[in-house]
Amino acid sequence: MVILHKRSLIALVALLGVLLAACGAPAAPPQPTAAPQAAAPPGAPIRIGSKNFTEAILVAEMYALVLENAGIPVERKFNLGATPVAHTALVNGDIDLYPEYTSTGLLEVLKQAPIADANGILEAVRKGYEEQYRLTWLTPSPFNNTNALAMTAQRAEELGIKTYSDLAARSGELKLGGPPEFPEREDTKGLVAAYGFDPALTGDNFVQLDTGGLRYEALTKGDIDVVVAFGTDGQINGLGLALLQDDKNYYPIYQIAPVIRQDTLAANSAIADTLNRLAPLLTNDVMSGLNWQVDGPEKKEIADVARAFLQQQGIIQ
Repeated sequence: MVILHKRSLIALVALLGVLLAACGAPAAPPQPTAAPQAAAPPGAPIRIGSKNFTEAILVAEMYALVLENAGIPVERKFNLGATPVAHTALVNGDIDLYPEYTSTGLLEVLKQAPIADANGILEAVRKGYEEQYRLTWLTPSPFNNTNALAMTAQRAEELGIKTYSDLAARSGELKLGGPPEFPEREDTKGLVAAYGFDPALTGDNFVQLDTGGLRYEALTKGDIDVVVAFGTDGQINGLGLALLQDDKNYYPIYQIAPVIRQDTLAANSAIADTLNRLAPLLTNDVMSGLNWQVDGPEKKEIADVARAFLQQQGIIQ
């Protein structure tokens, strides 16, 4: 099976026959460019990194705020780049932790085959990262920013479409909008085969729309019926869209969690408990809403959005 995903809202690439989200894939597992450094000593700021797109920076800022609230000093090193850059910085000791997606770690870093079960993914990435990189994963948040298909709530209700299987029954009649390469990707061909979509959905009825903004504008105007999306896109919440259910679980699970150096965790044991208390609050609806505050018409600052949410939840003062 092959997978499609975003991260960093940039180019999507093929890997292991799997199209990964979140940041592109290198030809080989990311490796340190220098000898690994020691973790920050006890009492030194915890250096928090992030990848280079809204959701990653937003989650990293929340990590920083809850640690600071717990009396743990932090240093922000956000917007580092895609997965290879952030992972290498962590392995090299340039940062102590950063938020990563479970299937990105499994597929892109460890080069392992997809796993359908969230607990199975977490077990595999913990084992692989601890053995290969002396890193580990803390508790993932429940939101799943995987590949998705969405419709306006009105159109979905009108046609009685809630799942991909429902969509398959009407797929020959509908227009789908997505990035130009979408129809030719191996994961798309697998999706069409898995659900029995009419070939017209990704053929004559497919509309090339390169950026997310253009796709959602076309959807709300009625120029297309279905849009290629990701599970926590801000527009899902902001525009009140209907996220269709992948009822055969074709796409893998992308939950976010802190990936941290084991020596950092050993020297600062309170980090795990502090960040693990935040994890359950970050659901699909929550993250879509927070992303929309940053990327939607209000264009709020990431730090302001993160702080306001944590204060509303009683996590920080």
